[in-house]
Amino acid sequence: MTSPTTTRVEENTDADINEEIYNRTKNNVLLYASAGPSAIDRRLRELEVEWDIERILEANAASFSLMGLALGAFIDRRWFIFPAAVAGFLLQHAIQGWCPPVPLFRRMGIRTAHEIQQERHALKALRGDYRDVAELKAEVNGADALQVTRAFEAAGNHSSS
Repeated sequence: MTSPTTTRVEENTDADINEEIYNRTKNNVLLYASAGPSAIDRRLRELEVEWDIERILEANAASFSLMGLALGAFIDRRWFIFPAAVAGFLLQHAIQGWCPPVPLFRRMGIRTAHEIQQERHALKALRGDYRDVAELKAEVNGADALQVTRAFEAAGNHSSS
């Protein structure tokens, strides 16, 4: 059985490494929140361009595949096995959420898109971006308002864990 896309890397990462990444993210939020609104704005801009582990894996796989193809074409045909191995790793990652480079990247502190989003949501909440939700809730009637409120609270609770 495969893991959900949003959590598969975290589920296949050592708990201590996940904890280190979580603590670093939490410390980032504390640091930038204590530095004031302009620091939060600057950090949010930085988070917009932070590469997540999926992008890092894709860029590295493409680079190593191209290198293997060039070496195979110009040096020795046996180098063609290299891009084949990289493709196998990518397929394994797509199915399982794990491949040999993942533990290395995670130890380096490379985060998932979900982990980056957690920091982004925490900073936006501290900045006050979600204060208008109560006003929106009043505009939705009946059971829909309750469902929206519960969904939002669940999302907020999930992003702070």
